[in-house]
Amino acid sequence: MLFRDRTEAGERLASELSAYADRPDLLVLGLLRGGVPVAFEVAKALNAPLDIFLVRKLGAPGQRELAMGAIATGGVRVLNEGIVRNLDISKRVIDDIAADEERELERQERAYRGDHFPVQISGRTVILVDEGIATGSTMRAGIAALRIHRPEGIIVAVPVAPPSVCNVLAQEAGEVVCPVRPEFFYAIGQWYQDFRQITDQEIRELLARASQQMVEPAGRRSDTA
Repeated sequence: MLFRDRTEAGERLASELSAYADRPDLLVLGLLRGGVPVAFEVAKALNAPLDIFLVRKLGAPGQRELAMGAIATGGVRVLNEGIVRNLDISKRVIDDIAADEERELERQERAYRGDHFPVQISGRTVILVDEGIATGSTMRAGIAALRIHRPEGIIVAVPVAPPSVCNVLAQEAGEVVCPVRPEFFYAIGQWYQDFRQITDQEIRELLARASQQMVEPAGRRSDTA
């Protein structure tokens, strides 16, 4: 199946998650950048609040598209030990690359949140959404970071991913929802007709629209818990 764009992918994903609609404890988190428009459609369809979750891929030296790991808000770092070992990547090199990505995480926090705190995660059922998964390192970092916040449960939701990666993530999250699981998987972009880059401004606009469409249930508050 080829998705027209991230909007259509989000609508298809939302249909797979319809059992979670209107739950008062539900929270939808989109991974930057491409996961946010997908998550927007999921949150809209399920009548759930939307927020972003910041995770940065650690690209291998000289092969930035090859993920040797990822970092996430909260000081979480996940490494693909097989890639690190096969490419003989030193700890010093990993630390240098991670430091660069940590600075970008801080920039993104300022750019997208400003003075607004993240939505409360503790005690909530969280649907963690991305536009697709290739190696799984970014999503694994996201899951590890989320657990620090003590959610009630974590559902990984993506439109497309290799079945082997879905099986691995199913051991780390409570559930994996992925409607398209091709055996031959080369890149996420091959499953979209429109896979253009999402801008910072588009993300801010989506978050603003989601905030207007959804009022937090009574008793909830926004903090860093």
